[in-house]
Amino acid sequence: MPVFRSSVLLLAAAACLFARQPVRARHAMVVTRETHATQAGLKVLRAGGNAVDAAIAVGFALAVTHPAAGNLGGGGFLLVRRANGETVFLDFRERAPLRASRDMYLNAGGGLTDASRVGYLASGVPGTVRGLELAHRRFGSRKWADLVEPAVQLAAQGFPVSYGLAQSLRSSRELLGGHPESKRIFLNNGAFHEPGARLVQPELARTLARIRDQGSRDFYEGETARRLAADMAANGGLIGLEDLRSYQAVERKPLAGRYRGLEILTAPPPSSGGIGILQMLGVLEGTDYQAPGAGSAASLHYLAEAMRRFFFDRARYLGDPDFGPLPVEKLLSRERIERQRASIDPARATPSSGLAPDWLEPSQTTHYTVVDAQGNVAAVTYTLNGSYGSGVTARGLGFLLNNEMDDFAAKPGHPNLFGLVQGEANAIAPRKRPLSSMTPTIVLRGGRFYMALGSPGGPTIINTVLQVLVNVVDFGMNVQEAVDWPRIHHQWLPDELLVERGFSPDTIALLKSRGHQVRMRQSIGDVAAVVSDGGWLQGAPDGRSEATAEGY
Repeated sequence: MPVFRSSVLLLAAAACLFARQPVRARHAMVVTRETHATQAGLKVLRAGGNAVDAAIAVGFALAVTHPAAGNLGGGGFLLVRRANGETVFLDFRERAPLRASRDMYLNAGGGLTDASRVGYLASGVPGTVRGLELAHRRFGSRKWADLVEPAVQLAAQGFPVSYGLAQSLRSSRELLGGHPESKRIFLNNGAFHEPGARLVQPELARTLARIRDQGSRDFYEGETARRLAADMAANGGLIGLEDLRSYQAVERKPLAGRYRGLEILTAPPPSSGGIGILQMLGVLEGTDYQAPGAGSAASLHYLAEAMRRFFFDRARYLGDPDFGPLPVEKLLSRERIERQRASIDPARATPSSGLAPDWLEPSQTTHYTVVDAQGNVAAVTYTLNGSYGSGVTARGLGFLLNNEMDDFAAKPGHPNLFGLVQGEANAIAPRKRPLSSMTPTIVLRGGRFYMALGSPGGPTIINTVLQVLVNVVDFGMNVQEAVDWPRIHHQWLPDELLVERGFSPDTIALLKSRGHQVRMRQSIGDVAAVVSDGGWLQGAPDGRSEATAEGY
């Protein structure tokens, strides 16, 4: 069945007469950040592989073609909804090394250094390879080697550098240029990669070939592990062979809730995203916030105030569930949600400094979505944290390392890379997983798959997923229009409302008159969404990037 595409372009999200149409297909759909990865996933589906098979192929392909976030040296989450109704959440988030310590990023005066963000000390123990292997063991139907092979070929033979990738690498020259391997591979030794030039990565190809042939054993115990540990030791990093040998991906129970008759399946801790989505939807459901219409100052005000209150809770109460009980039920209780809703002034922004505990004491990323012909769904968000992670490429291995240690509260009460202020629950400890904002989410209607989505963007992920979801459910947009619509973001501190271009000046003025400290932002999020409606799958890549959707 051919794929139908619209020729109608979105001219200005808040003022256009016609919405950009989604990519439509009858049987299966792949939506990713990068076209070669999309094609790798679609090829697996056409050959009879399931959604998880395709997700594994996409994950490894992005490690080659989207180095800012696709990775072997990072971690993430996979939310699976099987056609038989089984739903599973796989956690392959990075962990702090065994030699990590609570105050490792503080200087002699107690101030924060930049070591949690740049260089070898910034990296947590990577989880992606073990996580994808666990997904294959649990749900895969195709041979592991066949799913890794497309990535091997992309690395060995190269692929043409897109305009967006060329610009991204050039803009990261300060970070990547500070590390010899990264400068050589990703900056072409300072000459840069021009659009259309072929990027060949032989070291990465050899690493992927070992993973293809030996599975995760190579990455965590074999040649790759030994080389990575040696490179860490030579450069002051903390990840050793025991860290790698002992790393395990974890299967967790997804969070579930309801919104306007729909069932929401989403990410549990150590992600904060699922709690945020369910809490904010609960706050909104008890209002008529949507009545003034999408993009109105009144509806945006309610969204911003729900966001502000959740991020206040996030800062105080959330962390790794394996290191102590978290108040998930209390945060999602009717009483808590009603109290949050009642505290919102419909006409005035609440200063973040006015929020106080009333109970209890306690980046760059990428997302892709796959739906197969049998009705299985895989929603994957994985990351290096900041764009290009720590800037370090492991010597002789060809892949960038994460700077995920900055997602801990390196100094509780002080902001991290994303300006997030976090609490004691997310303090650094050996083998602990840092709190995440990644929010792969699946929506059911009448017990059947309706929608799957997720986004990169650090803390903006949660609010991005929220807004696309309500754009479809509350404002009646098609999924592509919902993805392309301009967004806002509030995260409690700093006390400012980030607003994308596309809203009218009048709306901005009204938000300011309500007391919001507005700061314009070029872009928020990069959603990959799929909706099932009327016998068609509708794929929605985000126009903020070079994302693509393909189906059959």
